[in-house]
Amino acid sequence: MDVLAPQPTRVPTRSVLLSIVGLWLCYLVLITLRSALIDPAYFAEMLGLRALVTLAGIAVTAMAWSILRLFDHHRVGVRMTIAAVVMLPAALALALINTQVFAGIDKRNFQEQRNPKDVQLRHDTAGNVLVDVPDPPELTPEQLASLQKQFAKEGLWRQLTDIAIGRYFLLLAWAALYFAMVNAEAARAAERREGEYKRAAKAAELRSLRYQVNPHFLFNTLNSLSALVMTGKAETAERMIQTLSSFYRRSLAEDPTGDVALEQEVALQRAYLEIEAVRFPERLVTRFDLPAELAEISVPGMILQPLVENAVRYAVASTSRAVTVTITAREDFGRLVIEVSDDGPGQAGESAGGFGIGLANVRDRLAARYGDAASLTAGPREGGGWRSLIRLPLERHG
Repeated sequence: MDVLAPQPTRVPTRSVLLSIVGLWLCYLVLITLRSALIDPAYFAEMLGLRALVTLAGIAVTAMAWSILRLFDHHRVGVRMTIAAVVMLPAALALALINTQVFAGIDKRNFQEQRNPKDVQLRHDTAGNVLVDVPDPPELTPEQLASLQKQFAKEGLWRQLTDIAIGRYFLLLAWAALYFAMVNAEAARAAERREGEYKRAAKAAELRSLRYQVNPHFLFNTLNSLSALVMTGKAETAERMIQTLSSFYRRSLAEDPTGDVALEQEVALQRAYLEIEAVRFPERLVTRFDLPAELAEISVPGMILQPLVENAVRYAVASTSRAVTVTITAREDFGRLVIEVSDDGPGQAGESAGGFGIGLANVRDRLAARYGDAASLTAGPREGGGWRSLIRLPLERHG
């Protein structure tokens, strides 16, 4: 079946983008809170610059993902190696972007430092290196420019290295999150495929059990037709053929694994009993009791057929007197109860054998469709005859 063909699993793009945005927004919130608590200088301006860096981080991470996703279906070791390689240039790119974005703040901090005795390096809340330099009042612009150039030579690589290492581990953390999402999606896909296989197996079982009903019924009916033809009852045989045609047209039109409304199932059994009434015009009496409020309740198609066949075969056919076959339905404590009964020999029919196949078919179909939520009980009824009771959930059809 096409539905069971395994399909490559992918993490939805929306989920991936949400994870990237969530990671960098978390980064933005944390460094902003840290800045507000420890170093609130230039807070508003720094917030805007951090937002710009965050957008760059989202864009670079998304580009890195476009490479990682090409290896979604490789082994874990391969994916981890690819992530370690891909995230390194991504981290360096983010470090360069960060340095350029905060260059103006770095220069301003450098120029405004005054009192420290020695030149000292420190980091701001975004991971940038800031410099404390002696700047006595007599420091000339030329001397200040020289100090700035010295800082640019000695501090740039250290600054880039510090930021790149932080970004590298941040990107690797997201890569680990992404791999977890890939594995989770693969697990969900496996569960869906398993569910599809189970449903397909159950449908095949239901179809097989349903089709077991038809050959047995057809065999009996053809025997009856043969008897009618051999005894010269052509009109009766013709009527039986027409009724049989109508019965099969209705029964085969339904999905063998699907459910039907209870009134449809009862109508089908009524048609079947009309066919059998041609064989036993004086012996077969039928009675139906279907409350209107239960007419649209859902039942498995042809679930009553083996029970009605048993009633005809072991009650009507085995005696010379009139036998009443009754089909009734009722609601009992929130469940549907369907009863197929007769007032025939009862014990004689039971001891004759043959009930097992029909009852087993019904039990198997109920178990396949409802599990433990449905049941079939059968046995002699009080006062003579035989009774079969089906109990199943009360579900409205359609």
